[in-house]
Amino acid sequence: MSLPHATEQIQWEDHLVFKIGGKMFAITTLVPEGVRLSVKSTPERFAELTEIPGVIPAPYMARNHWVALERWDAIRLAEIESLIRESYRLVFEKLPKKLQVQLSLPKPARNNSARVRSGRTRGDPSKMLERASQQT
Repeated sequence: MSLPHATEQIQWEDHLVFKIGGKMFAITTLVPEGVRLSVKSTPERFAELTEIPGVIPAPYMARNHWVALERWDAIRLAEIESLIRESYRLVFEKLPKKLQVQLSLPKPARNNSARVRSGRTRGDPSKMLERASQQT
């Protein structure tokens, strides 16, 4: 979520999907079985990665050079982070040029004064948990 304009949503009941410009760049599962993470790669990197034990062609997505980790320890954490950033970049580069430009522009400054006056705390996890516990 630290990548610019990345969004996340639950899809297919039990998968957390990360997107840029409405297009997927990473998928992980919310259940203990199945592949741990799927990301897009280049054709060359796809061939290299699928030679590693625990890294397979991603189900349903291999024809588009997506790889999947069968377990988190198949590769080092730094390599996983690099794969996610590379997948993000590859997907971003395939977005329409107009959307790429829109996403590259800095976000306009938001006026937070209304939020402060209303006492809303959206976005602050500790406040969200506090509100949830008060409602039960």
